[in-house]
Amino acid sequence: MSERMDSATEAFVTHRNLLFTVAYELLGSAADAEDVLQETWLRWVDVDLDEVRNHRAYLVQITTRQALTRLRTLGRRRESYVGPWLPEPLLTAPDVAEDVELADSVSMAMLLVLETLTPTERAVFVLREVFALEYDEIAEAVGKSQVAVRQIAHRARNHVAARRPRGLVSAAESRDALEAFQRAIETGDLQGLLDRLAPDVVLLGDGGGVRQAVPRPIVGVDKVARLLEAGLPKLPGDVSVEPVQINGSPALIIRIGDEIDDVVAMRVEDGLITGLYIVRNPEKLSRVELETAVTR
Repeated sequence: MSERMDSATEAFVTHRNLLFTVAYELLGSAADAEDVLQETWLRWVDVDLDEVRNHRAYLVQITTRQALTRLRTLGRRRESYVGPWLPEPLLTAPDVAEDVELADSVSMAMLLVLETLTPTERAVFVLREVFALEYDEIAEAVGKSQVAVRQIAHRARNHVAARRPRGLVSAAESRDALEAFQRAIETGDLQGLLDRLAPDVVLLGDGGGVRQAVPRPIVGVDKVARLLEAGLPKLPGDVSVEPVQINGSPALIIRIGDEIDDVVAMRVEDGLITGLYIVRNPEKLSRVELETAVTR
């Protein structure tokens, strides 16, 4: 019994960061992903390991099933969410950005695109496109036939391709844009930031009904510029800005005094800011104090 438990524990620990990443990409919430991992462990310890050929694939299948159950519940909960919903930001290691596909898959922009898929489409897309599972393994995870999974994968790829940001983000361009945002906060000179806004820029603010944030998406350079011009100069004198890596990309943590006020992430394309994501909901800011490991 002890030897069997040791083997189960070793396999789970080996793949834990992978399982967390799968759950997080399906849910957009680190807290919910951790709950899914607990449920995965409870089911994993009851599995006859002698019957499992591929521990990684089997654990991913259990995690996916648990995440899908939770995702359907979360969908109903988000219908009553106050204001725009943004994924829970994660403080990630610099080396995550070196895996371009992984960094793109956990980015704020991509997670928002994944939100527009059905739960099953999201699971199939993530397992196939990000984690390269075989169709038979995905079919087992989502409870569909291989033929159905192939059809769902094709549909999900087309859906994502039509909505995902154009091309891969340059980390250097993102850092330049964020430096302009940081200068605007620290000096009050907003022009360098405003010059970087794309004509169709979208600003989303997530306060969760706990902190003040924009109640709906702000679309267009003129509207976003007016909001920034009205808000940034009113920040208190004890504000500080820290450049960090959030969800595999450059971002900013903004503190007022010793308290984290918000996290700012961006989508930058062709040197211009097309997406501006500001998370203020304090329930979503605990993961920016301690680095979270994400992996494929």
